[in-house]
Amino acid sequence: EVQLVESGGDLVQAGESLRLSCAASGFSFDDYLIGWFRQAPGKEREGVSCISGSNNRPFYTSSGKGRFTISSDKAKNTVYLQMSSLKPEDTAVYYCAATRAVVTTCQPWAYDYWGQGTQVTVAS
Repeated sequence: EVQLVESGGDLVQAGESLRLSCAASGFSFDDYLIGWFRQAPGKEREGVSCISGSNNRPFYTSSGKGRFTISSDKAKNTVYLQMSSLKPEDTAVYYCAATRAVVTTCQPWAYDYWGQGTQVTVAS
């Protein structure tokens, strides 16, 4: 079965960097889009950045563009989110998700398979 496991969440200070990892199993990257999403308390879940498993082309939402970089390692079945210059407003549970959608999108409603999430907390 499709399984996604996030790791790397931590408590960090504002301005620091953090890299999240998403270990995937049970499917081929070539058939899926994989993305990073986040949800802060009291807020809707939102897309951060997503990537095509077939050609490794990334695309970003307004929240992810600029300071965040998504990448994938097909050989390791792993997707990463490199986060730089972290701000308190980046505090959220970060989720990895996958979809077989044919239309490129980084919105949560299009994604079918989800990991359990990893907590990122950014202090001042």
